[in-house]
Amino acid sequence: MRAVGAARKVVGYAPGAWDLFHVGHLNVLRHAAARCDYLIAGVVDDAMLEAAKGRRPVVPALERAEIIRSVRFVDEVVVETQPDKLLTWREHPFDLFFKGDDWRGTPAGADLEQRFGEVGVEVVYFPYTMHTSSTQLRRALTLLDPAAARTSVAAE
Repeated sequence: MRAVGAARKVVGYAPGAWDLFHVGHLNVLRHAAARCDYLIAGVVDDAMLEAAKGRRPVVPALERAEIIRSVRFVDEVVVETQPDKLLTWREHPFDLFFKGDDWRGTPAGADLEQRFGEVGVEVVYFPYTMHTSSTQLRRALTLLDPAAARTSVAAE
């Protein structure tokens, strides 16, 4: 945990799927940790991720949580089992909420800012690392072995 003397600690929350962990994920956690004294990372569980994205993750939630727990920038990990971030805030209070800048200016982003603003939480946007993403990695894996991709989906 990063300490700030006697001053009140600023707690940040960075939710994500964190599937197929890559340098873009690391950058988000690094930037988030630089903005707060204590960083909580939320790992979206498999069922919630499937409902939101229409597919199961490649790496199961408990394994993704273990990976994120091992990142030195992260102080605490919670597995998210429901989509309402305000409920997460009530269970694990934080001052800053970190999100990708693709949410900035969207109705979902505006709703998030409004709801969190009512309880004093600032939404902080970070740019994505453009040269890599889990979606790109998933596509590359499918191109390398289309049969494995079909088997993986059928097994889920």
